[in-house]
Amino acid sequence: MKRRTSFNPKRRLAPFDPEAADLRLAQANRAKYGGNPEHKSKPSDFGLTPPTSPRPGKTLCDKSRDFSRAEASQLLSDGFIKGMVSLQERGGWPQNVWGVLDNEAYEAQLENEAQGGYHGYPMPADDDFRRLVLLEWNRRG
Repeated sequence: MKRRTSFNPKRRLAPFDPEAADLRLAQANRAKYGGNPEHKSKPSDFGLTPPTSPRPGKTLCDKSRDFSRAEASQLLSDGFIKGMVSLQERGGWPQNVWGVLDNEAYEAQLENEAQGGYHGYPMPADDDFRRLVLLEWNRRG
């Protein structure tokens, strides 16, 4: 498997804004975790059809631990509530939402701006932005 050599340098975490708490809670309640079968070792557990031609090098979000769809949805919701969202938006939704579970950082990416649908994956240890996500997650309590 070919290892990724660079990560998106345009990612920016929005500053924490207590005034946006109601907006983030509303988004947390409306956002949907759809998942991407290319990022699952067991896509059928998420109601997804396995890809016919999986691309090598895709990060598996369930590689380090088994995830249920409910756990992935909760992690996405927690990221919204803590304001762990990107500055970049599309259709009123943050392009990315970050969450932390068991000291492991995860990144969700918007895939359907009409429905607020996201898919996610663990952030690789060599992604420098991962350190910022872990730091801010703990700082934002």
